[in-house]
Amino acid sequence: MLLLGCGRGIALAFALALTASDTVHAAPTPAPDVDLLLNQAQAANAKGETSVARDFATKAIAAAPKNPQGYWVRGRIYATEKNHREAIADFTRGLEIEPRAAEVYQLRGFENFRDGNFTAAIADFDKAIHFVPAQEPYHWQRGIAQYYAGRYEDGRKQFELHQTVNSNDVENAVWHFLCYSRIAGVEKARAGLIPIKGDTRVPMMTVYELFAGRAKPEDVLKEAGGSYSSEAQLKQQMFFAHLYLGLYYEAHGKPDLAKEHIGKAAYEYPQNHYMGDVARVHARVLGIKPR
Repeated sequence: MLLLGCGRGIALAFALALTASDTVHAAPTPAPDVDLLLNQAQAANAKGETSVARDFATKAIAAAPKNPQGYWVRGRIYATEKNHREAIADFTRGLEIEPRAAEVYQLRGFENFRDGNFTAAIADFDKAIHFVPAQEPYHWQRGIAQYYAGRYEDGRKQFELHQTVNSNDVENAVWHFLCYSRIAGVEKARAGLIPIKGDTRVPMMTVYELFAGRAKPEDVLKEAGGSYSSEAQLKQQMFFAHLYLGLYYEAHGKPDLAKEHIGKAAYEYPQNHYMGDVARVHARVLGIKPR
């Protein structure tokens, strides 16, 4: 009996020793691979799986809260979802950690513009240009933001600068006209219309002729709806026709017609690109609700 009890005591002591040893020497939980998480987030976002992408990015941020890349990746995901304010917040958090990231100022500028924060958008674009001065001539987005912020002279100068690197873009000439017309009136803006040749997009050269005073609004709509190879192409052509008709009527003091065409561009022929965002922003400025 004593030997049996002793054996049990030894076995129990050995078991306890094993448990203690396991506790002391257990392998630590491996740290999350932040780069892997961010790559998974970006891959999911590219496939349109934004909720999955956000989950990966949020895990990366939790694992490395001082790494700005996590905030920047999640900010892009929020931008994809058109959640502008959350995107702005994440870009801002990342910039607080790394304040020299020119591309992120650019991205935050886009989101500020889309959210209607025109002054903040211009400040972001200015910061991006500060770090990459060679990009200033290409920055037509800053010119558009300056127009909406009422900084018409700055916008006029931006579009004149953009002309030096993009000489065949009717849109650049039109936005220059819009800024200049606010400063000097429609007639002087028409006289100062930047010469454009060779913009092959339908119906852009007819839009140019409209602002030059040599075409009528119905000419723009006729060309936009005339020739196309797909419904997507027709939709895009009609988008540009209505957007620039709306801007034309606004410059000529016809607000009801401006609202009609801006509303069609924004909501009947919506586009998933920056000028589509411009139309939606303009619709909100005019108080036009989605149809």
